Amino acid sequence: MSTPAERTGPDSRDLPGEEASRHPWLLPLVRYVLPGIVVLAGIVVMALGSETDLEGGGGIVSAGLAIYFINWLFRTGAAGDRERDDEERAREYFDLHGRWPD
Repeated sequence: MSTPAERTGPDSRDLPGEEASRHPWLLPLVRYVLPGIVVLAGIVVMALGSETDLEGGGGIVSAGLAIYFINWLFRTGAAGDRERDDEERAREYFDLHGRWPD
């Protein structure tokens, strides 16, 4: 693999795995902390505001839950991709050896 100094041109962008290894705190922050802060902010708005602020706070809470569930859907889809890759490797093993891998 080439070093960042050796990469030039349009393909010189960092790979996704490299980005995750440089910022290990970023993924949990987006998955859990960000939705939690948004939901908490919505609850605070509902608790401290007037009757009309209840609707706004509910909208903020809904936005926080939406952030969390979009992250969950993405993780679920990625898990399905891993399972398909495992299945494909097992089929290739079966084609070569005539038996299903353990």
